[in-house]
Amino acid sequence: MGRRSDHSRAELEALILGEGHALMASVGFARFSAREVAKRAGYTIGTIYNVFGSYDRLVLAINTRTFTLWAEHLRAQLAGAGTDRIAALVHGYFGFARAHPHLWMAIYDHRLPPGAGIPAADEATRAELTGIVADEIARALGRERPEVAALTRSLVATVHGHCHFALTGAFALMGEPDPEGVALARVRETLSAAAAG
Repeated sequence: MGRRSDHSRAELEALILGEGHALMASVGFARFSAREVAKRAGYTIGTIYNVFGSYDRLVLAINTRTFTLWAEHLRAQLAGAGTDRIAALVHGYFGFARAHPHLWMAIYDHRLPPGAGIPAADEATRAELTGIVADEIARALGRERPEVAALTRSLVATVHGHCHFALTGAFALMGEPDPEGVALARVRETLSAAAAG
């Protein structure tokens, strides 16, 4: 029997989100179930849909929470980075993905239905991560942040691709022993070319 009167709506949202995030971290997107989240929270599946509106909105909220944790991780890496802040970013990217593989992969495995958008609050939270990277690239190049937006997206894609190949074993199959080092080398080369140009 669900505990329908035990929590306020805000408390319910926090409870369900916490249980959902924990489940995603444990089993990954392919085995994730809103019904199992409801069971763990002690409520019915109807309560989940009443609070979040849909399965996709629940997963979106879980992934946004992962972005928050990821941004915190990068800030912590940068706080102890010393002078090589670009290396701290790349190592922080790989480190978070290795420490939380199911959460990290769920961000990219989940697709919203056609025409469905990401709420502005979620977009803003997710943009914090890219903003951290853009600030460091602007600092490295000595330029204003708006001028490096396209370069930031490209470098994030480069590191992401290397990280994804590393986590899925594709680089091991290709005989690449140091995907993280190779990703950092590509980033340094790109930044060097951008600085020269």
